[in-house]
Amino acid sequence: MPTEAHYRKLENMYMSLPVNLQYEPQITISQAKAEITIPVSEQYFHAADAVHGMVYFKLMDDTAFMAANSLLDDVFVLTTNFQLYFLRPVSSGQMRAVGKVVSQSKNQIISESIVFDSQGREISRGSGTFVRSRVTLTPEMGYK
Repeated sequence: MPTEAHYRKLENMYMSLPVNLQYEPQITISQAKAEITIPVSEQYFHAADAVHGMVYFKLMDDTAFMAANSLLDDVFVLTTNFQLYFLRPVSSGQMRAVGKVVSQSKNQIISESIVFDSQGREISRGSGTFVRSRVTLTPEMGYK
């Protein structure tokens, strides 16, 4: 059964990823749930001066993934598919994503994620399917 120590190790692993250096995320993981907040930056903008969809997807996949991985303390999970909906643009403030597990079976975990703007408005939502991998969670990958 996963513990608080497992959640902190997942947070450490996430924060150690080189890709996250540019996003300056804050992450909190608990059982079957993850939340990530990032400041909106012009470096994420597309030509219409709003955040590019890749940032929305990163937040949704990351929170849904971490919510799923919170349930497994031995291996890394893999995203097998993800469906997303962009609801409104954002160009200032913060983006806050909340992911939670909505279904778990022997072979897969389904998580949903919603991203909110600084006013608490829903700006995107999605859901993903995750499966166990053969990759063991280790200190070398930042899981410490």
